[in-house]
Amino acid sequence: MGITTRRRSFRKAGIVSLSLLAALGLFASACSSSSDDSSSGGATKAAWIYVGPINDGGWTTAHNAGREFAATELGSKVTTTYKENVPEGPEVTQVIDGLVKDGNTIIFATSYGFKDAMQAAAAQYPNVKFEQATGDDITTGKSVPANYNEYWGAGEDTLYLSGVSAGTASKSGVIGVVAPFPIPEVIRHINAFTLGAQSVNPAATVKVVWTKSWFNPTLERQAAESLVSSGVDTLFSHQDGPAAGEVAKAANIPWVGYDSDQSGSYSSVWLTTATYNWGPYYVAKINAASDGTWKQDNYYGTIADNFTSLAPFGTLVSSATKTAVDAQIGTAKSGNAKAFGWYWGLQDRLDQDGVVQIKKGATLTQKDLYTMSYFVKGIDGSAKG
Repeated sequence: MGITTRRRSFRKAGIVSLSLLAALGLFASACSSSSDDSSSGGATKAAWIYVGPINDGGWTTAHNAGREFAATELGSKVTTTYKENVPEGPEVTQVIDGLVKDGNTIIFATSYGFKDAMQAAAAQYPNVKFEQATGDDITTGKSVPANYNEYWGAGEDTLYLSGVSAGTASKSGVIGVVAPFPIPEVIRHINAFTLGAQSVNPAATVKVVWTKSWFNPTLERQAAESLVSSGVDTLFSHQDGPAAGEVAKAANIPWVGYDSDQSGSYSSVWLTTATYNWGPYYVAKINAASDGTWKQDNYYGTIADNFTSLAPFGTLVSSATKTAVDAQIGTAKSGNAKAFGWYWGLQDRLDQDGVVQIKKGATLTQKDLYTMSYFVKGIDGSAKG
């Protein structure tokens, strides 16, 4: 299936130290599951498929917090279950078949690499609703079953604001990024982060090291250490876990995380990061599946509708920076609920070769974002991986 990817809830997710993660055996690839209730009665049965462990401290932890929120909000109206550590490949289809057999009528998959299997299952099971996080086929115009939907959000907007905090915190203007896969999702996030840093320090540069993994603490730590050795004095990690935070803490340099508020364990180096409010979306979709109003809507959440937000600032962030960022959040929230990307067209945006990719005044569409394949000027690294 080629390169594959995967993708927080507004409810704060607890962060576990890497030593405890190892002790809990998070690196095992076995698939496991859990349910809130052994008997659904008349409740809607909803299931989640996770590519990582629910206590990864980031991406999957956040989705699972969203599931828990939905279970709490809906009470006896829903029975939820999940499968964690599901590898991308043939096993996804087996897991989906089992969930359908168990009576689940709405299934949420939270890894980009699950989308092909989800679409095939949607065609096979027309009475089940299939919700795919981070999918891009509807946006790019591909034909998909009517009972298949994709959902995501403008995390690049809050990463732009994270970049503002990083650009201000960096003394040398050289920032390092530990990145997973060279796909449009990650590329646009790194671009937005870079533009945010350059908005407060036009000379800021960003070095990117690819790990080719979403959750591999060993590789993430090695990548972060190589960046620190190369001279960066601030780190941003686009990974599912906090390994880069451990490196930043050891090196005593500022750090921007991803997916979850990780300030509690890394308060001495924490800046902020983009987080996602999955819970209300899950509640709405389960209700819709239950009452017959579910529809394919290709949801893309924004700051304005509170889907994506900025984690609390750390003590390293100055009051002046907080004020500046809050002003931009106000700008974003002043638009309609579907407004995103106010910063892309603030000036001509050049790629690494100096070619104008975004003209001043331009407004990017969701499709523009979903097909972004270039790095902006000031990034040291290849967008091809």
